Amino acid sequence: MSTQPTNLPIYAVIMAGGSGERFWPLSRIRKPKQLLPLGANGATMLQEALDRIAPIVPADHVLIITSAVLRDPILEALPMLPARNVIAEPCKRNTAPCLALAAAEIIARDGSGNALMAVLTADHFIADVEAFRKNIGQALRHAERTGDLVTLGIMPSRPETGYGYIEVESLTNKDADAIKVAAFREKPDQQTALTYLHDGKHLWNSGMFFWRVDALHKVMLSVLPEVGERILSMATSLASLHDAAATAAVSSTSDASLTELQTTFAAMPDISIDYGVMERASNVAVVPASFRWDDVGSWDSLLRLREADEAGNVTVGDALTIDAHRNVVVNAGPANHVVSIVGADNLVVVVTPDATLVCSADRAQDVKRAVTTLRSQGRTDVL
Repeated sequence: MSTQPTNLPIYAVIMAGGSGERFWPLSRIRKPKQLLPLGANGATMLQEALDRIAPIVPADHVLIITSAVLRDPILEALPMLPARNVIAEPCKRNTAPCLALAAAEIIARDGSGNALMAVLTADHFIADVEAFRKNIGQALRHAERTGDLVTLGIMPSRPETGYGYIEVESLTNKDADAIKVAAFREKPDQQTALTYLHDGKHLWNSGMFFWRVDALHKVMLSVLPEVGERILSMATSLASLHDAAATAAVSSTSDASLTELQTTFAAMPDISIDYGVMERASNVAVVPASFRWDDVGSWDSLLRLREADEAGNVTVGDALTIDAHRNVVVNAGPANHVVSIVGADNLVVVVTPDATLVCSADRAQDVKRAVTTLRSQGRTDVL
């Protein structure tokens, strides 16, 4: 496959502002899931995301949107990226304002909306990188040619109740680059998820998107004007800030532009791109993915992604299991500290120098409740 799948400039936007609370106690405020060595050979998941896209998008066209508290840790972890490419949101908002900010940044750089945006995530497992790049090429070409908003859909392999689904009329047309989306479905109950698994017209929603910037802007103006109408204003502010930095003349003009950007962003609603745009737009298409994918949303996902011993245990660090089955044991504690599990099944045990987690593997999604409780108690020392 050509490393340049379209004739338009391509920008990759990686959303990396999440806190990764379900991976506590290893995940912390300044070192969340995307900066943990959960990838192959100890790489961070954010580094893996950059490596996957590298043959398609040059480093100076990779934008990472994150929070103010994570900007410096990300710059430290990824010294190859230009500093201006790691963008801190002015305040906490959801994914629709986040991607409007990314669109504004691309317009400020490119001078128009005549560019493509690939929206990727910092914390997914993708097994076949070449197949992933091929599917990205399909999605970008379709977006360039049609102006559709395109997403990647994953063929479900289990009745998953933790994911949203994409409904299409049929998945039988193997020749189409992309298929028209009929509807987006919220996280289902177990019986509905089982129906989705077998009916041949539902895919998991991967949360990856591809569109022309001008097409996104046009759709947002129509279905989410409280966000879309602010894109060009943000682009003007960003262009002023970049000009000031380039001339080393950071003055009252640049300060005013920064204040205007912050005010504009803060005025936008807290709304997701799925609910605010994708579910309301009429020109949405999906490319069925041809690679194995996992959300890596909580500790139990390691049971699907890491090599297990003969009893089904996944261990990281100095850990011992005896008469134990299907456990996740992560020892990131002090040197010479061993963690042992005897006669227990289906547990998640994570040890760090200052905190220990023990939970049932089928309650791994609830780890964030421990984080919420600790935060309410003022225990920022372990967060």
